[in-house]
Amino acid sequence: MDSGAISKELRLKRVQRTISRMPSLSTTVMKVLEICNDPNTSPNDLNKVVSLDPVLTGKVLRLVNSAYYSLPSRVSSLTRAIIMLGMNTVKNMALSTAVLESLGPRITNQGLDMDQFWTHSICTGVTAKALAELAGVQGMQREEFFVAGLLHDLGKIPLNNRFPDEYDEAVALARDTQTPLYAAEEAVFGFDHRMVGGLITEKWRLSGGLGDAIRCHHDPEQAGEENRLIAACVGLANAYANLLDVGFSGDPYPAEKDFMSLLKWVGVPWEKISALSERTMEEINKAKIFLQVVDKDKGEPT
Repeated sequence: MDSGAISKELRLKRVQRTISRMPSLSTTVMKVLEICNDPNTSPNDLNKVVSLDPVLTGKVLRLVNSAYYSLPSRVSSLTRAIIMLGMNTVKNMALSTAVLESLGPRITNQGLDMDQFWTHSICTGVTAKALAELAGVQGMQREEFFVAGLLHDLGKIPLNNRFPDEYDEAVALARDTQTPLYAAEEAVFGFDHRMVGGLITEKWRLSGGLGDAIRCHHDPEQAGEENRLIAACVGLANAYANLLDVGFSGDPYPAEKDFMSLLKWVGVPWEKISALSERTMEEINKAKIFLQVVDKDKGEPT
């Protein structure tokens, strides 16, 4: 076995060890997901679970009373907040909170600037939701596209945290050779953030559209047939965020062939997508409030 293979094997084991040490999603979050994925449940069923978790209750009330919604009067009832937000939004808040907290504290010696990373992620989430609307996705289902976009690159975080020097090398390689970051990651590590993201989704049992969007946003054909649209919307939103130069996730040169393929998968004319830029920038500022509420490291929204 050559040294490159040994290096890849050791790195992969370290990544797997890092992921195995991440806390599992809490019983409350798993119950919230179960309730929200059952078409026969009601906001009252969700209220019974959320009300047992003071932290999640506080976040739900902070979100509904934030500038994200700009309501004329303050909401103090959890039941009313759940009804106004919708069960999908509460589900996505619970999931996003759990995921961000499980990723661990931020460190300073990183290959990626995490503020820029999350700005890119927010732009991807906002754009994925807008693409879902253009593609005919109904109502609250679009919220899942937002969260999938927000979390699509979470596989980069263990690589960035565990191997900051090597990840900086991968980012530099992508920039200098004008190749997609996943190809540069493969060259440096022997695997890429999609595979690491897949390991995380397995750890947290995030199946369905969210899991496939994280694993397959660069290649929707690898997703389950029913999840190819969300994977394609997230992939196209990711490329669009890079095109707009909003934030930075280490990938300034996404492959043109990937971009054209994603356009076909989503099935929306480029003219409609290019017209999203002004709306996207407006929605990004609102979405930052969502991230401030769910991410304790971001502080409270003003």
